[in-house]
Amino acid sequence: MREAGANGIKIAYREEGDPGAPTLVLLHGRTADHNDWNGITQHFAARYHVLAPDLRGHGASDRPGEYPVPAMAEDVAALLGRLGVERAVLVGHSLGAMVAYLVAMGHPGLVERLVLEDPVPPRPLEGRPPIEEDGSTAFDWRMMHDTERQFLQPDPAWLAGLATITAPTLVLSGGPQSPFRADETAALIPGARLVTIEVGHLIHVSAREAFKRAVDDFLGA
Repeated sequence: MREAGANGIKIAYREEGDPGAPTLVLLHGRTADHNDWNGITQHFAARYHVLAPDLRGHGASDRPGEYPVPAMAEDVAALLGRLGVERAVLVGHSLGAMVAYLVAMGHPGLVERLVLEDPVPPRPLEGRPPIEEDGSTAFDWRMMHDTERQFLQPDPAWLAGLATITAPTLVLSGGPQSPFRADETAALIPGARLVTIEVGHLIHVSAREAFKRAVDDFLGA
């Protein structure tokens, strides 16, 4: 693990592959960390310089106590700038996918291609049970509450911003077992490719080989 100052906080990140190769960034979902991509980083490191950061409030990264999702996006952009990366493929799952599409909106020149795995949609979510804290210490519970408020009432600019994304985009849907309608998000991104793998929300865990094939096919197109 490495760490770097980015956007005023410490971001811990995992690095694999040739630093001279094109960069691919893996952004985990809520409550996870870089270990969520075990078995995935090695696959892409054969061709890419792979970075798997812990988002703020997760893993070994700082827990600043405030967790606006746009700030998480700026953390990622700042980390890439700190590492001298001018263009990168972004692959994000769930909250990480929301972070990824906000990076693509705010920093279009930075994003070579965009992969959104069962993304949290930028629409108000309804019918979600309240968060109940337990003894987990792998993440900041304030992050859970802060991001949940943003899931329930996202900034309307995020929905409009999907139409401004210029990076070629792949959206992976977990199908009817998923809590999110990834197809609706895909329909709002110009030219986005939608692939459905009917295993629910954790596609890269529940159908690892299918996930890798879909991403490989997209990156090779």
